[in-house]
Amino acid sequence: METQTSSTPFYEPSGDECDLFERAWKNRLPLLIKGPTGCGKTRFVAHMAARLGLPLHTVACHDDLTAADLVGRHLIGDGETIWNDGPLTRAVREGGICYLDEVVEARKDTTVVLHPLADDRRMLPIDRTGELLQAPPAFMLVVSYNPGYQNFLKGMKPSTRQRFVSLTFDFPSATQEEAILMGETGIDSMTAKRLVSIAGAFRALRDHDLEEVASTRLLVYAATLIKDGYDPVRACQAALVETLTDDAETAVALSEVVSATFGR
Repeated sequence: METQTSSTPFYEPSGDECDLFERAWKNRLPLLIKGPTGCGKTRFVAHMAARLGLPLHTVACHDDLTAADLVGRHLIGDGETIWNDGPLTRAVREGGICYLDEVVEARKDTTVVLHPLADDRRMLPIDRTGELLQAPPAFMLVVSYNPGYQNFLKGMKPSTRQRFVSLTFDFPSATQEEAILMGETGIDSMTAKRLVSIAGAFRALRDHDLEEVASTRLLVYAATLIKDGYDPVRACQAALVETLTDDAETAVALSEVVSATFGR
């Protein structure tokens, strides 16, 4: 485990992802991170931004996200029109990391604005002001998405995808996930082992009884409740079972796994 300061968000590496991120930033390469929901993509980016001492501009992408939401727009105030930078433009002007979370949720005509930034030009044209911004050395573009949610309508265009260095995330190994729970919440090792065991049993049901499986994020939620003195079975019920399914029979089956794990 690497040394982390109190101001750096906790992150437990699973491979050389920290080294790759740092090299991509140093060499001015954009980075694409793909992996399932709740596996640590966003925490990883926050950790690396703090580690490199860079401002972090995060955008949660969605269907209605427009290019103006990223780049900026003119606003009317006090009888005059004022240009207001969007998060992408602020990151380019000031330096730092612009992180587009779940980028495939944005419309394709919106993500096209990234193209001149994500190749060797590293330029951001702002049509409404006539500016052509050159990204400084400290600027880095990072995007992420969950491949499990991809379909024909929401895939990333090859012309966009091939501008990025890519990194695949998955759920950590049992040992790593236990370390994450202990480092993140301060729970004891036995409780961490039990929670990770429950997650393993739930993940075996992927594509059968569950559309989504227990993420590391949900395990952290459960561990946080337990550390605060909440009953472990009830904590798992609230953070895991009820979150993962609305089906009564499936909930009963998951609850039985929880009860058996905690000896109830």
